[in-house]
Amino acid sequence: MVEYEIIEAKEIPFGRNNFIEVARKRAISEEGENEFISISRGYYLEDGTKKWKASIALPKEQDKREEIAELIKSL
Repeated sequence: MVEYEIIEAKEIPFGRNNFIEVARKRAISEEGENEFISISRGYYLEDGTKKWKASIALPKEQDKREEIAELIKSL
């Protein structure tokens, strides 16, 4: 079983009821721990709770994250 710990998260609202969450997370299992960055898209339900549609995990290596950030900026 894998448990996920959110180390830090920030949210960017957009559109009528949507958000993008960028978070640093830690996956903890019997085999060890792995830290990563996740980018998730979601929306708010009528009662204000969050519902997620999709998520991707980025590598923890700084140079790869910088390369991805530059690619996003260039599009």
